[in-house]
Amino acid sequence: FVIPCLGTSCCVLGVIHWLPCNFIDERVFLNKDNHTETRLIHREAILQFGQKGDAPVNPNVITFLINRSKLDLLQYVEGVEAEQLKCELHRYSTEGSYVRWPVLGAREYNQWFTCILRHSRGLFTITSFLRRPFDQPPPGRPDYHKWPPIPNREVLTTTVAMVIKTQTPSVKARLKFQQKLHCQFDVDHKGAKVTVEWHKQHHGERTKLFSYNRHTGQTQGSGVGLRAFAAGDASYTLASTMISSEGTYICSVSVNPLFGRVDINLQIEEPPHVSLNVGPSLSLVEGNKRKIVCGANSYYPRDVEIIWYKQDPAMLDTPHPRSLENVFLSYHKENQDMTFSLSGFFYLQASLRDSGKRFTCSVSHQSLKVPITKSFTLIVEEPTNWMLYLAVGSVMILLLYVKRRYLHSGE
Repeated sequence: FVIPCLGTSCCVLGVIHWLPCNFIDERVFLNKDNHTETRLIHREAILQFGQKGDAPVNPNVITFLINRSKLDLLQYVEGVEAEQLKCELHRYSTEGSYVRWPVLGAREYNQWFTCILRHSRGLFTITSFLRRPFDQPPPGRPDYHKWPPIPNREVLTTTVAMVIKTQTPSVKARLKFQQKLHCQFDVDHKGAKVTVEWHKQHHGERTKLFSYNRHTGQTQGSGVGLRAFAAGDASYTLASTMISSEGTYICSVSVNPLFGRVDINLQIEEPPHVSLNVGPSLSLVEGNKRKIVCGANSYYPRDVEIIWYKQDPAMLDTPHPRSLENVFLSYHKENQDMTFSLSGFFYLQASLRDSGKRFTCSVSHQSLKVPITKSFTLIVEEPTNWMLYLAVGSVMILLLYVKRRYLHSGE
């Protein structure tokens, strides 16, 4: 039973049979000033999984035919639909280093290519190295100076030599949480002299976090468990995230003459704590004024939006309540932990027509799926008529005085 081709890919029994790829070829040359320049050429290609001698699924384009080997690239994308994969192919230069790849039946020379598979929704990134046995000896200088041309209908038979994968190409983390940055690798032969390094890059500064050389056993830094390393797990763990944890984390794996990496972008997002300076209900006498403050505290990054609404109790389900116009914003305050705080306030003049109405503060931030809201209900009381009370009191006092005078005269 064969599943028919779906759109731009083809599956057999639910397994990906081939993928369309963007082959970014390179032409290196010397310009008129005798400087080396590289021209990138985008070419149509097919990544086809099968065996040597298989007919290309599209004979009109370049075919990278991946032979079955110890490393099965398809196992790294198991359960993923082909339409969710973006494929990119590049030539790979060993920068003048020529080493016989230590697998059974390998030839003296190889051509190398990298294949990058990305999930369309950012769930993973896979970098693999494709080895193509080659009969020609090295040119005596870096190979990119004399790369052999690849015709449009060429079939390049390759095997997967090394794979690096991350399931966390983009991470959003909260403050003071433990965060794992995933990185796994595999090589097509045992006893490979693997070196793994982690670096962090931010604002042009590059910092080495960890390195391990399997051949010498030498370790620098921490954050990677060596027990899991034996199974190809080179994941790095941040014990407690801080604002300064933001940046690009680079997991690099090298096995001479190959050097591969996956980049992980870590972004800190801390939601705001929202509060009002009044309780759920506020009682005011008509005509009185009160400053009402909505505070958004300890959030990151800085951009935040504070909006005040006023709603009638009978219209609380209105999808677009009326926002207040007389709202002022404070300056952004940077806290000691590098988070930010902001307040939105207004001066409420109590009016009987607003009695019973609900005032709501809505705070939006990129860390929130929906805004945080805080509300209070205004209760307005009529002012007490002190002049009337004073007049009545005066009359009462006068009557008592007259009564006492009357009684006194009667005696």
